[in-house]
Amino acid sequence: MNLYENYSLKHLNTFNIDVKAKYFLEVFNEHELTELINEIQGQKNVLILGAGSNILFTKDYDGFIIKYISSEIKVLFENENHVIIKADAGVVWDDLVSYTVKKNYYGIENLSLIPGTAGAAPVQNIGAYGAEISNVIDYVEGYILDKNEKKILYRDECLFNYRDSIFKNELKNKFIITSVVLRLKKEKVLNISYRDIQNYFQGRDYHTISIQDVRDAIINIRKSKLPDYTKLGNAGSFFKNPEIDFTLLELIKKEYPDIPYHQINDKYKIPAAWLIEKCGYKGKRQGNTGTYEKQALVIINYGNATGEEIKNFADEIKQAVKNKFNIDLGYEVNII
Repeated sequence: MNLYENYSLKHLNTFNIDVKAKYFLEVFNEHELTELINEIQGQKNVLILGAGSNILFTKDYDGFIIKYISSEIKVLFENENHVIIKADAGVVWDDLVSYTVKKNYYGIENLSLIPGTAGAAPVQNIGAYGAEISNVIDYVEGYILDKNEKKILYRDECLFNYRDSIFKNELKNKFIITSVVLRLKKEKVLNISYRDIQNYFQGRDYHTISIQDVRDAIINIRKSKLPDYTKLGNAGSFFKNPEIDFTLLELIKKEYPDIPYHQINDKYKIPAAWLIEKCGYKGKRQGNTGTYEKQALVIINYGNATGEEIKNFADEIKQAVKNKFNIDLGYEVNII
């Protein structure tokens, strides 16, 4: 275990915000973790950090930040149809995707190039291009901090929803994930129904497309639309796509008959990027921050932005969408 005081987090968050943690701890295994939990019992300010790819720090953190380092991947079980893989929380998410693709294990290839760690993936219920991690999670292992007790949470217990889970709500900073267990398919099942993927493979027969082809497609599509956080600090999509009712949709369609939407039961999901663009914020720069020119959902740090500047800009966008469409945008990024 490594303990650092007044530790800079600039290179531990993809917004590259220069803030400090009062105490920063690197934990390498479960034995060290249980020892640490005993030592910090009763502490209120405890934050679990993965790769910092979905977080915005607006100030220094006056407490304990814990980063779980262990990064082993192993197969727990396999038969002709399925394989069950356990990945420690410290595994880089895209390394896990690469591993499964090379083994021809189907299920998470559409989640290629998403920044972050395996342990953070269930928290956000990461998703992209028609796939979500909740579709393949078997269970999650971790520790309840106030009891120092190991616990397994099966998929239904994780309360997964759109970019949401029990780990963002009831168990927020109360449960540290040590590993995720995924159930993947060994038979060829490719999810290529998403429009961008269909366009990428236009003219190709399904039988000629491999799992590696899908991963390559996702990587190329993401790179063409999203900025590299190592060059322009960002946390990917800052806002969730909102769901509205039929009455509001019909009202908006009177002025914008071309509004894109996707029906989910009795609700209609609207692309937040479309709403933001209609409010004039796509590619807009304001001081040291702004929205990406190719994707209005992404707020970027041009190099010297503070977390507070980025939050204020995001709040301004949220208010503009509320004023124009009477829609409340939710933040996908965790603001600290």
